[in-house]
Amino acid sequence: METQNNGRILVAELVGTAVLMLGGPGVAIFSFQYVGVAGVAAGFGLSLLIMAYVIGPISGCHINPAVTLGMLLSRKINGTHAVFAVIGQLIGAVGGAAIIYGIASGRDDWQRGSFASNLWSGKHFGVGAAIVTEVILTALLVMVVLFTTTRKFAPGFGGLVAGLTLTLIHLISIPIDNTSVNPARSLGTALFAETSTGALEQLWVFIVFPLVGAVVGVVLFLILDDTRLEDTMLAEVPGLSEVRDTLENVTDEAVEAIEDGLD
Repeated sequence: METQNNGRILVAELVGTAVLMLGGPGVAIFSFQYVGVAGVAAGFGLSLLIMAYVIGPISGCHINPAVTLGMLLSRKINGTHAVFAVIGQLIGAVGGAAIIYGIASGRDDWQRGSFASNLWSGKHFGVGAAIVTEVILTALLVMVVLFTTTRKFAPGFGGLVAGLTLTLIHLISIPIDNTSVNPARSLGTALFAETSTGALEQLWVFIVFPLVGAVVGVVLFLILDDTRLEDTMLAEVPGLSEVRDTLENVTDEAVEAIEDGLD
């Protein structure tokens, strides 16, 4: 069995998350007037796609604490891997944001404003919409990433599918709350935003609800895939096994009813 190199995991996630910051918030801050929402969405997606093939073999290329949580809950990684990955992600997010700030501040008339932070106030859709969006879209991202790690998934296409998924997510939700689905990304930009924007005060939503979405994503994965609940950390959640069994029974009864009707 190959020995896990925790130092390399940390550095890989640090580099990958910094690249995500440059390709996502960096594009929004430097180039939004030229590329618009579609360009920013593509920047996020391309960053994940490229890094998936570069650092994927080293750390799995989570570059997102919500994805790391999903991988941990499904027992695709161990706790030590998760801790070192998240540390790298947080450092990379802040470091990437610092690089963006250092570059952008070189322009005389530049105002940092919200610094591409996640917000629900002002022109955005409100806190309720942000919560629903972050839970649903993070669940989608985590579910997709989990499916790309199964043996049934076509080898070599995981990075492409994950990158396209992240692009779609941003196309949907940039107008809603500037799209988080990633607590590290949200933290990095909020630290450099002007205080008056409220980015730090609103940051909790973009930390808590992507993590909630990660749990939902794991549950959806378990419903759709043949991975056993008992093989994941969710098996320890009281009542979840009973819910799983009930759903399976209802599904079996529905299939039998449909087959009887066809006969």
